[in-house]
Formats: sequence, structure tokens, C-alpha cells
Amino acid sequence: MVTGSVSVRGHGQARRAANSRALAVAARAGFVARGVIYALIGALSLRIAFSGGGTQADRGGAVAEIAQKPFGTALLWLLGVALAGMALWRLSEAAFGQAGPDGRKPGKRAMAAGRFLFYTFVSYSVLSYAAGDKGSGSGSSDRNSQDVTAKALDWPGGQWIVGVAGAAVTAAGLWIAVRAVLRKFEKHLRMYEMSRKARQFVAFFGMFGGTARGIVFATAGGFAIAAAVRHEPGKAKGMDDTLRTFAGTPAGPWLLVLIAVGLVAFGVFSWANARWRKV
Repeated sequence: MVTGSVSVRGHGQARRAANSRALAVAARAGFVARGVIYALIGALSLRIAFSGGGTQADRGGAVAEIAQKPFGTALLWLLGVALAGMALWRLSEAAFGQAGPDGRKPGKRAMAAGRFLFYTFVSYSVLSYAAGDKGSGSGSSDRNSQDVTAKALDWPGGQWIVGVAGAAVTAAGLWIAVRAVLRKFEKHLRMYEMSRKARQFVAFFGMFGGTARGIVFATAGGFAIAAAVRHEPGKAKGMDDTLRTFAGTPAGPWLLVLIAVGLVAFGVFSWANARWRKV
């Protein structure tokens, strides 16, 4: 009986810790960091659209861009720590459930666990770069994608594995875009605290930015499927090559411009999440 009481009390303390103000601050700092990365990727994509060259438009390019600025290393440490805060918040969601009436559903907790792993990796890569490992945070997403694809294609059933993974990324991208268009993100925000203009602002940037982000993911997944079908690792593309592909369409660089502005918009939307997200 006493043991059970201690267990319940311990679980309650863990839940209170997960819902603490410190964790909420960590989550909001994580949204700020995510916004910085996406805004920079969008800006680098605009540079590519108008010049045809420039720094790689992916997380590695964003990290390298920050490192070149005054106090760049200090900024990278702040960015990495903030992303670690995002990872911890996602871990708490996986363990105890998200905010909202359906936040404890197994599917949502599993998604939170996946996001925890993702942000843990991103935080580690940024912090490693800040600590001096220049090959960590700034690695080319294109080269990494092709290397991983090449290794996977050599496995038994490798084509199926790569194809299924590509289909999953494509489906995730379409899911992100559709949810953005339907403004599903609003249920996670304290919309009632916003003025009418703020609600319109957040709704526009959430729809536009989320759709652009989803299109990039879906397109990258399509390239992975092509790599699997043709058994050519070189067909797989990271974010940088995927974005550059938009400039090669009949619309010319203007489609890339549209996607790039959308990624900047998603960065701004992330900053709005830092202010109004339910955590």
C-alpha cells in the first residue's frame, strides 16, 4: 500500500516537472531556434534563386551561415541548447501526453517520441559544430541522403526499404501540407489571446509556411522513391538539391522563390508558436 502510494506520488512529481515553467520556457526557446533555422534556409534559397549558386540551402548551410557572423559560435551554442530544450519538451509529450483532450493518444505520443529523437540529433549536430567539429552540423544533406540511400540499397530488400521510406516521407509531407491548409495548427495555439490582426497574421503564415514545408518534404520523398525504383543512390536528394530542383521547373526560379518565401514564413510561424503555443 505504501509502495503504491510512493509510486503514485513519484509519478505525480514527474508529471508536475514535465509541466513546469522551466520546461515551457525550454519549449518556447526551441520554437525560436526552429524559426531561425527555417528563416535562414529560406533566405539561402532566395540567394540560390537569384544567383544560381551560394551556400547550401539546408540546416548545414544555416549553421555555417551563423558561424560566419560576429559572435557566431556563441549564437550556435544558444541555438543548440534551445533545440535541446525542444527535444526535452517532446520527450515529456511522449511520456505524459500533449496538451489538449486527445493529447495522450498512443499515436500522438509516438509522434512526440519521433520528434524527440529528431531534435536530439539536430541539437547534437549544432552543439558539435559549435564545439569545433566542423564536419558535424554543416554536413551536406544531399551527400548524407545519397550515402544513406547507397548503403540501404545494398541491403537485402534494399529497394523496398528505400521505396517505403521515400513513400513515408512523401506521405508525411502531404500530411503536413494538408494540415496547414486546413489550419489544424490552430488547436495547438492560444488563439483566444490574439487580436484579430494577430489571428489573421498567424493563420496566413501557418498556412503558407506549413504548405511550403510539406511540399519540400513530399518532393524529397519522391526523389527517394525514384532512387529505389532505378536503384540509383544519386537520385536521392537532400533539402538543398530538392530546393534547387524547383528552380529547374518550367516556372524557372520563381517557383523556388515562392517555396523559399514560404520557408521564411514557416520560420516566422515558429516564432509565433514560441509566443502562443499551448505547452
